[in-house]
Amino acid sequence: LTPNVLRNRSMEDFCRRLPKAELHAHLNGSISPSTIQKLLCQNSKLKDLEGDGWRNATTVAKGTGSRTLDECFKMFKLIHRLVEDEAAVRLVASDVVQEFASEGVVYLELRSTPRANPQTGLTKRSYVAALLEGIDDGITACDSSITVNLLLSIDRRQGALEAMDTVELALEMSQSSNNLMQHRAKIVGIDLSGDPSVGDVEELLPALKRAREGGLKLSLHVAEVPDRNEEARRLVVDACPDRIGHGTFLHPQAGGAQDLVDCVLQKKLPLEICLTSNIKCQTVPDYSQHHLAFWLQCKHPVAICTDDKGVFSTSLSEEYAIAADTFSLGFEQLWSLAVCSLEAAFADGKQKEQLKETFTKMKPQW
Repeated sequence: LTPNVLRNRSMEDFCRRLPKAELHAHLNGSISPSTIQKLLCQNSKLKDLEGDGWRNATTVAKGTGSRTLDECFKMFKLIHRLVEDEAAVRLVASDVVQEFASEGVVYLELRSTPRANPQTGLTKRSYVAALLEGIDDGITACDSSITVNLLLSIDRRQGALEAMDTVELALEMSQSSNNLMQHRAKIVGIDLSGDPSVGDVEELLPALKRAREGGLKLSLHVAEVPDRNEEARRLVVDACPDRIGHGTFLHPQAGGAQDLVDCVLQKKLPLEICLTSNIKCQTVPDYSQHHLAFWLQCKHPVAICTDDKGVFSTSLSEEYAIAADTFSLGFEQLWSLAVCSLEAAFADGKQKEQLKETFTKMKPQW
């Protein structure tokens, strides 16, 4: 074995053993092929894509190239067909939690848009309730080795009324004493996501303001596509987010603007970095040109994330290993990145102190 091979294997092993915090994981995009197979077995109506059809239609497998951002959103629509009742939501949440825990993730923030389906009796409220129950199942199944919190997502296609409905639901269920007693995961924030080529964020600002005034944290997808500088300003400056998702086109060299970069730096807004997602959605040409390099150079807070581990055939350990290989990061730097992710988490003070202790106990030797 060559020194490079040995180093790579050593780094991959270190990344698996590293305690990690995952801050940007969409529930339905995180469904693994094994869970998709379970869902197919439970739903006789989903037989139009037999064999590997569903796998090929919902996963960008390793070594199979990439898809456009539009194609990726079409994949998500297919996945939604698999998760149309409370039982499916609960199963998916449980499996996703266990899969993250199995690779050293000790803190997980899941995010999902509440959905209703009149044909199955699913309401937005029962969707969230089933999601919380599934998270409980997953935590129990892995002997409480993982702490999980939840962000409810506003889909930017849905408009102002649905956005406000999502915020009010999040506030009600996060503040309910019964909910806090019954479920181990807390609703801690609001995510703004969805197809970045559609929707008007201006009409969503009142809902985001309501969320913030109600005590919820905000994680907003910003500058996912080029030539959206004015929209980015509205989100970064006016919406006052606590974290930024992607931020791919913030920098002027990528078509962004210096005032946006300056604002992010001044506010020290952590960026949720999703390397493989950006490559497979073709928003970044290759890993070496990823904007993570700029933010690392600035010593700005970042969180390494998966985005959609099922769709993009990745894991959080792999994302750390890719960052290490691409930007020549050592063990100490990877440990610092893991700690930085935890610092940016929406966990409350007590949770964060306990998680810091867990991180310290699990700190790999090098």
